[in-house]
Amino acid sequence: MESTDDDDETEENSSMLPPMKVGDKLDNIEVNAVQRFTHHPARYTEASLVKKLEELGIGRPSTYAPTISTVQKRGYVEKTDKEGKPRNYVSLTLAKNNTSTSSVSKEIKTENTGAEKSKLFPTDIGMVVNDFLFQYFPDILDFHFTAKVEAEFDEIAEGNLEWTKMLKDFYKPFHKTVEKTIDNSERASGERSLGVEPGTNKPIIVRIGRFGPLAQIGETIEGGEKPRFASLRGNQRMETITLQEALDLFKMPRIVGEYEGKEMKVGIGRFGPYVVHNNAFTSLGKEEDPYTIGGQRCIELIDAKRAKDLAKIIRVYDENPELKVLNGRWGPCIALGKEFFRIPKTTDPATLEFADVVALLGGVAGYEQKMANALLKNQKGKKGAKKFGAKKAEPKTKGKAKVVKLVKEEAPAKKTVVKKAVAKKSAPVKKVFSKTTAPKRTIKATKKKAAKKK
Repeated sequence: MESTDDDDETEENSSMLPPMKVGDKLDNIEVNAVQRFTHHPARYTEASLVKKLEELGIGRPSTYAPTISTVQKRGYVEKTDKEGKPRNYVSLTLAKNNTSTSSVSKEIKTENTGAEKSKLFPTDIGMVVNDFLFQYFPDILDFHFTAKVEAEFDEIAEGNLEWTKMLKDFYKPFHKTVEKTIDNSERASGERSLGVEPGTNKPIIVRIGRFGPLAQIGETIEGGEKPRFASLRGNQRMETITLQEALDLFKMPRIVGEYEGKEMKVGIGRFGPYVVHNNAFTSLGKEEDPYTIGGQRCIELIDAKRAKDLAKIIRVYDENPELKVLNGRWGPCIALGKEFFRIPKTTDPATLEFADVVALLGGVAGYEQKMANALLKNQKGKKGAKKFGAKKAEPKTKGKAKVVKLVKEEAPAKKTVVKKAVAKKSAPVKKVFSKTTAPKRTIKATKKKAAKKK
């Protein structure tokens, strides 16, 4: 079937109005009224944020990428996707019937709203830090301040402004603001009260803790009962979490049953919901609800993880249980403790004997060195951070005391040493000069005496 020019003309004419004159009466065939909702300003993507920075005159092309990556690394902003939620809206239609009378029909329709893809969202920590800085450093956070500094940098580069004057003008008021903030400000936690716990009437709040946003039941009182804490889930925010959602967080961990004679517990950790069985952790997928998941489903997830782990192992060696050949993320590899090494593509990993693996690791010497490194790394992980931190903290305190003593006691000694060195340099010069002149005089004296004797 082929199209013709007449078809194109028909399509164009269908969207055109018929001939009309001023004063013509038009009959309403159909009138539609659709319910609409206001939308929040669009979230920034990395590209749209760079465009906005350029419009405000903030930063330079070389600083855009580091700026965006820094706020994400520090946890102030996260780049994520959000699924939309269904929302109903009303559609009204006014149409004429066959009897030339009009009637209104109402229809409830559904639309998907709130879907975002690769957008930048502020975190709870980011909002608390932002509010703190706006409260105590409003001038520094002003958009025009950064643009002004950029312009002054250009003037310094062109030689029209002295950099020392520019720094003095900035640092003096900034230093006063910092000192004032240290004296008057309190630790920002973004605390928000949600209500009280039913039955105990203890207050429930959400705030920023050491490891991120959390919910707290009770107050911190010396000698009293300690409060209870629960971390917020990844999709929960301090500004929007409800009292019931906060109470649900304290239901974890919950026992969902037994498997192989041992308990299965479901909890929510730092990296999301999980089920723990026999000291082995299995992550729950996004589709699983930790509050409603049952024991049978947990057993299925545990068995699936075990099967996946077994599929990774290609070979294990009796000579060294820590040495394995695995199916890694990027192909077969040699695993020695927590260290991983590549296997050549031309080598079949299933046929590797212990001697072959040792040869791939650089021979006996290379294997022993890598084994020692793996053991050292494993020992550091088992010792924990407390002992390691204590060793570092001790020399720091000693170093500070030594620095103070050196500055007070040895600083004057350095000045005297310099003076002595100058004196020593000048003294030998004079002595050398006198010695060189003295022999000349003695030589002349001896010549004259010899002449008289003759």
